[in-house]
Amino acid sequence: MDARYRERSMWLDTFPGSLDPRPALDGDTDADVAIVGGGFTGLWTAYYLLGLDPTLRVAVIERDVCGFGASGRNGGWVVGELAAGIEKYAALADLPASLRLARAVFDSVDEVGRVAAAEGIDCGYHRGGVIRLARNRPQAGRQAAEVAHHHELGLTPDEIRLLSADEARGYANATGVLGGIFYAPCAAVDPARLVRGLAEAVERRGAKIYEQTAAAAVEPGRVLTDRGTFRAEVVVRATEAYTRDLRGRRRQLLPVYSLMIGTEPLPQSVFDDIGLADRPTFADDRYMVIYGQRTADDRIAFGGRGVPYLYGSRISPAVERHHRSHERIHATLVDLFPALSEARITHRWGGVLAVPRNWTPFVHFDRAAGTAGAGGYVGEGVAPSNLAGRTLADLITGTDSERVDLPWVGVRHRRWEPEPLRWLGVRTSRWILAAADAYEFRTNREAKTAAAVAGKLRDG
Repeated sequence: MDARYRERSMWLDTFPGSLDPRPALDGDTDADVAIVGGGFTGLWTAYYLLGLDPTLRVAVIERDVCGFGASGRNGGWVVGELAAGIEKYAALADLPASLRLARAVFDSVDEVGRVAAAEGIDCGYHRGGVIRLARNRPQAGRQAAEVAHHHELGLTPDEIRLLSADEARGYANATGVLGGIFYAPCAAVDPARLVRGLAEAVERRGAKIYEQTAAAAVEPGRVLTDRGTFRAEVVVRATEAYTRDLRGRRRQLLPVYSLMIGTEPLPQSVFDDIGLADRPTFADDRYMVIYGQRTADDRIAFGGRGVPYLYGSRISPAVERHHRSHERIHATLVDLFPALSEARITHRWGGVLAVPRNWTPFVHFDRAAGTAGAGGYVGEGVAPSNLAGRTLADLITGTDSERVDLPWVGVRHRRWEPEPLRWLGVRTSRWILAAADAYEFRTNREAKTAAAVAGKLRDG
């Protein structure tokens, strides 16, 4: 059973502890709070709930093992960012409230490190920021406009700043660098070690974790599982892309695949060439997202959105080892850093992230119905899930805090279109964005259609 989970990612494969499942739910039972999903959102919620009220009976229900999903497979970016951006939340409330939300997510980057240190979780946490490279003129133009705009909104040069080509290469000595952005609120971690350590910390605080227990439906006051009915005063849904497996929720969040590769541990001579001395996470500014990090044991973990959306919001384990897409990701990495051309690729994996129809991460709590939830992070959930867990804990316990009125609380989104419209829309937009990247790299000219499509996607 342990081996079945280790093959899901490099992070899980190199996890030093056991991945054998905890006992499953054994018949009908109850608690004060039942949390469905043993990833970051669910575990952070349990952790902070029991910090606020140790007398609560809190249970986490997980279909596989804690960290099986995105929390154990992602790129390890603890990035202080929300996919919707500052202006979208400002439209829902006002600019000061949106900036307060942005800086609350910034603080979550540090909070993850504080908890890891306090709980003795050895997850390689290192706050080295993000370096986003501009590798053609359209990317450089977008970056200059973005930084100027964010400074106008109220962010500071200590938080985000534009870099010259030489400054950018000082962080990451990639090919074709014309400039870059340094975004300070980000740390690199081994996400599997973080999520597994967090699960143990949650148990030390008194929560029960039931693994190998599949939820079929989440309803007010109860969770229907294959092992029995779990009743609770509050039920928290923390299922992200796997929400599609819950009864009546197939179109609520779109499961989108992202794939990764990991290299063997590399000698210092390679890093003398490619940089990454302070372990910044790294990317460039193409439309089809790429992301990477230098790990604590000197590997490169690198990924991208390489697999098309599957008809019917299907999730297929076979896709996670999609050879052709992994080869494209490898080619992209070598294009960035030719010194890695001979580095052995030891791991290939993938997983799904969740996209709401309006691309706006959310927290919700309905005390009358006894339901709560958070998610829709669009692949940027490691830091926001911490803030979501703290916020849900405050809301559920009735704790008055600066978090409970942040503008992502109560955000709603409409469902995704039925098939085949969903498949056609997602596939077409991805094809346009990929073609735009190829055009911009080939011609050094802006692909204006792609900018319009990207804006439309963010607007939902």
